[in-house]
Amino acid sequence: MQIPYEFLGRIFIYLMILALAGILLALIVGAYSFRKRHIIFPNFVLFILYMFYTPAKWICRVFHIRDTLVDEILIEVRNAVMLDEFSDSSGLRVVFLPQCLRHARCPARCDPIHGYECRRCGLCSIGYISEEAEKRGFRAFVIPGGSFIKKIIKNYHPTSCIGVACYTELAEAMEEVSFMPVQGICLLKDGCFETEVDVEAVIEKMEACNVRSDR
Repeated sequence: MQIPYEFLGRIFIYLMILALAGILLALIVGAYSFRKRHIIFPNFVLFILYMFYTPAKWICRVFHIRDTLVDEILIEVRNAVMLDEFSDSSGLRVVFLPQCLRHARCPARCDPIHGYECRRCGLCSIGYISEEAEKRGFRAFVIPGGSFIKKIIKNYHPTSCIGVACYTELAEAMEEVSFMPVQGICLLKDGCFETEVDVEAVIEKMEACNVRSDR
């Protein structure tokens, strides 16, 4: 039986064109939602951009658009989709903070399950965030890597979470924990050393739960 290479080639090209059109549409819809703060077709945007994550970033670079736009769209769309569930959540709520927020002279030691145990020395913002988290019924974890998220979820069974990270890692982590209500906040200054986060933005996310629970 002769293999219809020409026919298969045409199907492949049509599928590529269809995928490209879908990615462009998802980027346009996502960018509109991101800038206007009005989310439309969120499930379509999340499905397409996660499925074609690398091609979507390539398209952004081709058009001289910063490729972190893909991550920003994914984060903001998921934040909007999950906000109501997150605000209504009860039980153990956690905040995942990246270890790169730590000061160079951080005295904390790393536990194999909990991650870094903050001593609240005042050298960085982690201690303050941890204190504010406790006041609002959250527990903060300072994690060295994504594997610790799985350990903490397995051992503590949180009902919702807030994640802080750089764009790429945050978009990926939010997808991995999307089985529970999640909210993400990007770092103001990324990198792997003495990064920064908008502390008030983290507190506002925690307050979203308390506003609902007080009603």
